[in-house]
Amino acid sequence: MTTLADPADPIADGADLPDPDAAPSFASLGVDPALVKALSAQGITHTFAIQAMTVADALAGRDVCGKAKTGSGKTLAFGIPLLQRTMAARSTEPGRPRALVLVPTRELAVQVSEVLEPLAEEAGLRIVAVYGGADIERQVKKLRKGVDVIIATPGRLIDLGDRGELSVADIETLVLDEADRMADMGFMPQVEWVLRRLERDHQTLLFSATLDGAVDRLVSRYLSDPVLHEVASPSTTVDAMEHRFLEVHQMDRVKVAAAIARNYEKTLIFVRTKRGADRLVEQLRKEGINADAIHGDLRQSNRERTLKDFGDGKLPALVATDVAARGLDIDMVDVVIHYDPPEDHKAYLHRSGRTARAGEAGLVVTLVQWNQVLEIERIQTRIGLRSPIVEIFSNDPRLADLAAWDPTKA
Repeated sequence: MTTLADPADPIADGADLPDPDAAPSFASLGVDPALVKALSAQGITHTFAIQAMTVADALAGRDVCGKAKTGSGKTLAFGIPLLQRTMAARSTEPGRPRALVLVPTRELAVQVSEVLEPLAEEAGLRIVAVYGGADIERQVKKLRKGVDVIIATPGRLIDLGDRGELSVADIETLVLDEADRMADMGFMPQVEWVLRRLERDHQTLLFSATLDGAVDRLVSRYLSDPVLHEVASPSTTVDAMEHRFLEVHQMDRVKVAAAIARNYEKTLIFVRTKRGADRLVEQLRKEGINADAIHGDLRQSNRERTLKDFGDGKLPALVATDVAARGLDIDMVDVVIHYDPPEDHKAYLHRSGRTARAGEAGLVVTLVQWNQVLEIERIQTRIGLRSPIVEIFSNDPRLADLAAWDPTKA
């Protein structure tokens, strides 16, 4: 991972690194010298596209809609203006922050917090992340010490509000991050619950991969004359990946997944259920693969440790459910395996987008059982991909280097 990238928001799928000769500097966009210094200390000196587009408008106080996928650099795009504007409006009462970032998942809350904390420290601001699955009393203690910026999942924010420990009445800058994911996960009623309780005039910065449906209604109802910025990117990212569709037998499926994982440093494996994730981890371990799982039934501390181990390269295989993986940014995944077929073409693209980052080629492997062939063919049609579904067994030497194998010549 390049040091120029936002650590929680790696480079957009297939995007190039910013060209220092072409990309504006943060200082030229009006970013406060203290924040420029903190960015520079991390090797971040020039902007990504979404940052160059949105920072000046956000600093000017405009409501902003940023259409950008996970991995485009949006955390700093909203984080820098949010912190700079909050520097001029420090909180005076515990539990009454001036800025709020709403995110769909606890993992994303942690990641956004990790990106913004060094900048907040330089700006003299107090930042706290609150999310479900963690000790609420510990979070309450942090809030009572005072907080300027809160990063929260909707459910935990409401829980803390109901307990009288947190109020959004003084919020002056609101960020809705990955609004489409919040809509997909059924959080729109909670998001609107929060929006209805904002008492001050406030600025809203909304970032989403799509701006249709529930997100469009949210924008129309709650944002004031927003300026729209969109990062042009491949609509599907399909061309940045090598796709392999393997017809496997039920009794051989685990061994095929293990045979693939043995040949890569980082393998991300998707399953549909929490129970299936735990079962697959046990089976992979019996095959000699060091694997672990993330899903909603695990304690937050376990999830964070597992993600860190995978990110650091200590854990070669990570098994994840779709819900647990939403909002995650994991760098340099070598191969994504759809162990269970995705629900639809959108899920296929979202899962697969964990690889093929930073301009690197990515490998995506879908394991297909005989009764799933039509389902997978429909997904291929929807994403404009034609690739044969080839029957394969776990002792097949082609599994050692699937990226180099041409399935059209099987």
